[in-house]
Amino acid sequence: MDEVFQSLISQMATVDVVLKGILIGIVASAPMGPVGVLCVQRTLNKGRAYGLVTGAGAAFSDLLYALVTGYGLSFLYDIIHNESALYWMQLLGATIMFIFGVHTFRTNPMKNTRNVSRNKSSLLHNGITGFFITLSNPMIVLLFMALFTPFNFMLPDMPLYLQFIGYLSIFGGALLWWFFITSVVNKLRTRFDLRGVMIINRVIGSAVMAGSVIGAVLIATGIWSLH
Repeated sequence: MDEVFQSLISQMATVDVVLKGILIGIVASAPMGPVGVLCVQRTLNKGRAYGLVTGAGAAFSDLLYALVTGYGLSFLYDIIHNESALYWMQLLGATIMFIFGVHTFRTNPMKNTRNVSRNKSSLLHNGITGFFITLSNPMIVLLFMALFTPFNFMLPDMPLYLQFIGYLSIFGGALLWWFFITSVVNKLRTRFDLRGVMIINRVIGSAVMAGSVIGAVLIATGIWSLH
């Protein structure tokens, strides 16, 4: 009976990590910055496969930054044993998320447009450019910090196999977003233009702001705890 109970707990923990990882991957990828606009442009000009590999390259870069953030936070949690400090870290994460939501809502993606050649080149080349454009923005570490702390993600006592699943889920969530956005753009290519990206940003920004406020309230009231 104990073995069945332990197995159930383990499965629930795995599902929890997977769902959080996918959500983190989607939220980190969804704002339509330079790589998002480039992904849309390539989907419209070259075809869906080129937009998708551009997003996949960005997802690999997100994975690297997620690893840096996760291990950095694990070290921080190891040296901070004060529950009050951890509580304020969570509130700080929610605050950063709110600011990020405001920034996303107000960002004009049209400023990130660039001339995209219709020369398809190789899929690998398109993926590599997506990777390096995302890699050139180290501020994404702050975004991952803001996502990891309120979600209690990658805590020091998390087993290695769960850490592996968690990071893989972040990558999967990012890929899921790029699969979704390229599918939508491809199907609506005759009616979709870059102004549609502004609408996407405003919807995402509003959702992030609402989620961060709810999270801050839950943290402040003790309903959502790090432990």
